[in-house]
Amino acid sequence: MKYAIVDLETTGGKPADEAITEIAIYLFDGNEIIDRFISLINPERPIHWYVQKLTGINNKMLRRAPKFYEVAKRVIEITDGAVIVAHNAAFDYRVLKKEFDRLGYQYDRPSLCTVKLSKEIFPTQASYSLGKLCETLHIPLTDRHRASGDALATVELFKMILNKQRDLKDRIEESDRPGLKKIRKDIVKVINDLPSKKGIVYLYNKYDRLIGVIATKNIKNKVNKIYIKDNPKARDLQQQINSIDYELLQGNLISRIITWHYRYQKNPIFSPCTKPKLEYDQPFSNANMLLIDKGHHTGEKSIIYIENQRVIGYGFFELEWQNQDIETIKKRLTQVVDHPSLHKIIQDYLDQYKLEKIIRLDS
Repeated sequence: MKYAIVDLETTGGKPADEAITEIAIYLFDGNEIIDRFISLINPERPIHWYVQKLTGINNKMLRRAPKFYEVAKRVIEITDGAVIVAHNAAFDYRVLKKEFDRLGYQYDRPSLCTVKLSKEIFPTQASYSLGKLCETLHIPLTDRHRASGDALATVELFKMILNKQRDLKDRIEESDRPGLKKIRKDIVKVINDLPSKKGIVYLYNKYDRLIGVIATKNIKNKVNKIYIKDNPKARDLQQQINSIDYELLQGNLISRIITWHYRYQKNPIFSPCTKPKLEYDQPFSNANMLLIDKGHHTGEKSIIYIENQRVIGYGFFELEWQNQDIETIKKRLTQVVDHPSLHKIIQDYLDQYKLEKIIRLDS
């Protein structure tokens, strides 16, 4: 069996907008590397400043690099008949598939995740990040956060995993969980590629109508549970789901706000907005304030703006938001319908939990 050990560097930012900036693929036959492909990629969009700092790859470096369509054939050839192996395979495989989707090509490969396998094979590790695993398992790691260096380290990690458990070839991510056998193969693949991270799940029917919005601490587990349930309502939902999307979100309050917003505005069939039986008219402690919490990723903040006791909207900002005036911030917000049930969500959260910051504007 052949394994294509893959690592990607990307532009960062929102998941739907990610594009590859560097790719490394080492074709591994279980004993040695038999082929390799390494290249910078022109993503045709700017790289997030945080990613530039992390990887050292900047926009200027990529001006003359090949675009993805120019290397797509090579990627197809080197991974043909191979199992994609990556550290956090859900991310790398999803981004790779999206690049091919943009070209109108259906790219499908079985995949294995060395994070999941490491948790099984090395259960006592304090951390399963590639850097920490390499440190504790004494695996050489050079050029950290560059595709070639991380991919080579993943090759060595995968060798150790294979030596510990040689039956992996029979365990390529084919689902045998109850309920999943009865659904379309493309949906099973989507579920296998979902991340086990906090965020929001969006469910669509064949008419691309939003039929479900769910905030969850574990996206993959939540979707799995949808298909494991066996009751009339669950079966109805399973039959109607045609596509699944998600949004990674670190902030808990912003997840609740966005979920409420979509449910109230779109009124999805399977997760309609729950409104309080009684009007909630308790005023906020401050009539005008910014609620600051975590955003999609490290370095980004979510902001909820309240003005004259009304919830105006929410948005996501990098560190530069602190240098912007209120009117500029307001222009970048997603507007929401101010409603007593939304007030209750916010006030209940503030009563129980702490945000990163609350900026009171009354003074």
